[in-house]
Amino acid sequence: MINNSRSRATLPIGVFDSGIGGLTVLRALRTHMPNEQFIYLGDTARLPYGSKSPKTIQQYAIQAATFLVNRGIKCLVVACNTASAVALPLLQQQFQSIPVIGVVKPGAAAGCETSITGKIAVIATESTVQGGAYQQAIKQIRNDAYVVARACPLFVALAEEGWTTGPIVEEIAHRYLDDLFATSDPPDTLLLGCTHFPVLRQSLRNVVGESIHLVDSAQTTASALQKLLDSAQLITPSVIVGSTVFMATDGAERFARVAAHFLDQHLSGADVELVEPTFVKQ
Repeated sequence: MINNSRSRATLPIGVFDSGIGGLTVLRALRTHMPNEQFIYLGDTARLPYGSKSPKTIQQYAIQAATFLVNRGIKCLVVACNTASAVALPLLQQQFQSIPVIGVVKPGAAAGCETSITGKIAVIATESTVQGGAYQQAIKQIRNDAYVVARACPLFVALAEEGWTTGPIVEEIAHRYLDDLFATSDPPDTLLLGCTHFPVLRQSLRNVVGESIHLVDSAQTTASALQKLLDSAQLITPSVIVGSTVFMATDGAERFARVAAHFLDQHLSGADVELVEPTFVKQ
């Protein structure tokens, strides 16, 4: 068992998202665990997941996860809030041989820890908001919390296009957020319930003001995964800085261009492996 654990520890960590937003999680993972190897899959041909039905999201998530597991990974990070909210239990049941972690619970924990008043605003995709995953996760951790959730689908498109600052971005943010915070007793914490949203952080800050705490799940997810791998004796023994394989289901050049906003790293289309969006024969 010990030898098997040591052998598995050298395998890469699989990370998937509907597109490019999960790179915010990947960046945090690489910062926390620089010696690990990663495989990142962005299902860019079928984004956004947030506007799809739960059945479709589950199908896409199973296909992406199966593809990564077949590549040989030691754990799976669902770096997509929508897939985490809708498909995580299904993924954990189907892939019991490896740890599978999502971003909703770590994000909810960070929001609860950060908020002083217990009033938390969650912005996410339509599916995540309608499914109530963050509302439920926050209430489980902090039953005195008051949670208001708002779907902000245009933020995903802005992030995917690399439009992260400027008057257009801030005007859209005002339309989504002003009524949430223009009250006598507004939330003190804004939880970014989509992995695309952290790249809009400065624009969101300009709109909600300096007094509101902005929380995203990337850092908390990275810490949670590190503890999980440590307890399972799956931390890599390597002392060399690890590498990352980037894969997408469409638009390698565009993926590489927009990824620079998420990773602060130059990529070319040649650095991104294109794979078929229909990963698994159903």
